[in-house]
Amino acid sequence: MTTVVVADDQELVRSGLQLVLEARGCEVVGTAGDGREAVDVVRRTTPDVVLMDIRMPVLDGIAATRELVAAEVPSKVLVLTTYDLDRYVYEALEAGAVGFLLKATPPDRLVEGIRTVCAGESLLAPNLTRRLIEEYLRHPPPSDDPPQRLGELTERERQVLVLMAHGLSNDDIAAELVVAQATVKTHVNRVLAKLGVTTRVQAVVTAYECGLVRPGG
Repeated sequence: MTTVVVADDQELVRSGLQLVLEARGCEVVGTAGDGREAVDVVRRTTPDVVLMDIRMPVLDGIAATRELVAAEVPSKVLVLTTYDLDRYVYEALEAGAVGFLLKATPPDRLVEGIRTVCAGESLLAPNLTRRLIEEYLRHPPPSDDPPQRLGELTERERQVLVLMAHGLSNDDIAAELVVAQATVKTHVNRVLAKLGVTTRVQAVVTAYECGLVRPGG
């Protein structure tokens, strides 16, 4: 059974999400009303997934995500947001969240998203997360560091990274490159390790920052 922690400063949202998730086969092992409490609950329960609101008191969702990633907690963070284009969402992805969901997401799609990230994928739907990344990487010049890290990738690993940036899942990448899904997973893990990141989203951000993938391209 997939285990989840729900972090949101509104009690009604927390209780509503708990009812929705438990009715669909997920186990809510904890809830939190602020970011500090979220970090404590997650470290204590190590759920599969954390549904993390961004704007919370004491410690916001971005800072809480950074703490969990820095502590190498294995739980995957899915950001909850009201709007699909939000600077704070982008910062949360940079911090190590594996993707984001709108609070208006239908219950079945919410559970599907949770199961997607549990399977090792990230929520990089081209119509949402990719557009968000492009919005905030359209103007800044590439930094010097990402290209140096990209130089460590093999040609095939670069291909995989580009396809990840285009929003393809592991299954889609396997079909595109005509290789086994296990091979794709190996390439993805090597890309993350060589780039020094922990999530697919952070790898995609690096691809945009260094110019390997262009906004709108």
